[in-house]
Amino acid sequence: MINLSDYGYQDIFERQITENEQQTGLIPARVTSIQKENYQVVSAYGNNNAKLKGSLFYLDSKFVTYPAVGDFVLIKPNYQGDDIIYRVLERRTCFSRLNPSQPNAVNGSSAQIVASNFDYVFVMLSLNYDFNVRRAERYVAAAWQSGGIPIVVLTKQDLCIDYEEKAALLQSALPGIDIHVISAHTGFGIENLQKYLKPAHTLVFMGSSGIGKSSLINVLSGNVLMKVNSIREEDSKGRHTTTYRQLFRLENGVLLIDTPGMRELGIWDAEEGISETFADIEDLTSSCRFHNCRHQEEPGCAVKEAIQNGSLTNERWSSYLKLLKEARRSARKAAMLKSKKETTKTREKHVNYNKEEWY
Repeated sequence: MINLSDYGYQDIFERQITENEQQTGLIPARVTSIQKENYQVVSAYGNNNAKLKGSLFYLDSKFVTYPAVGDFVLIKPNYQGDDIIYRVLERRTCFSRLNPSQPNAVNGSSAQIVASNFDYVFVMLSLNYDFNVRRAERYVAAAWQSGGIPIVVLTKQDLCIDYEEKAALLQSALPGIDIHVISAHTGFGIENLQKYLKPAHTLVFMGSSGIGKSSLINVLSGNVLMKVNSIREEDSKGRHTTTYRQLFRLENGVLLIDTPGMRELGIWDAEEGISETFADIEDLTSSCRFHNCRHQEEPGCAVKEAIQNGSLTNERWSSYLKLLKEARRSARKAAMLKSKKETTKTREKHVNYNKEEWY
């Protein structure tokens, strides 16, 4: 028998299970990988394939939460075949992005769950061509919004002469964020990551292709868990080693979620995360003479003053405005979706009520 607490199961999930669900034989499990509609789960009875309960997920799909890697779900164990997933338990933390295949959708498909129920988000950038301060700000904003703690990991130190300068540049853009420089090839800086490697704690790795996520997983595990591909020398862009999301449990009890490389990350409902990432700018905007300051020509504008004296760069200010605009646009889409769902539910209730009256 497996103790699911070794996989991060906590009382917050146990309290969500109803007495009726327990009596009908449903038990908790954690989703460890998803490939299209094929699920892998781990429960008290071990690892097994699983599939969705069709009558619960497909017949009323507009209002259903579908499983993501890292989710805790309720299953009906099947000792001779696939387990059956009945429900997704409410997530403790959740990382989502705009669905790249449907970026303009307002029917719910535009929000794509990347991973869930993690403690730390390792925001990974390589110190070669992938290094980009604006991209790091975007990832960190989404990480704060998720409820996890962002940790920036700069990889491939052995290929970069000016790594200290780049780390300092990133630290000035992300004050208060832990930033670590490592090399999976030489082992440089790996010991500084040990404080995040706690049994039953979950880490999610986020970053573009070819930045060394798979290499770091192999180093941390002490085994070759992930295939490592080479990168193109002309632009340092990597080939996709990870083609689907999956959760690993290492021998020391640490849980890792790897994800396919993502060069761009669409912000989905992340205003709170942006406020955390750009706390210095939020403080400035609240210090302006006028509460409705547009930070353009108004006198007593703290933002303009900071840009003029060099304490705030135009690039960081532009990045803040861009991400905030994107997040607010996504928030409006989310509000439209919620209103649409509530209207549909109300209409269906009336239809069902009228049917009962008729019969």
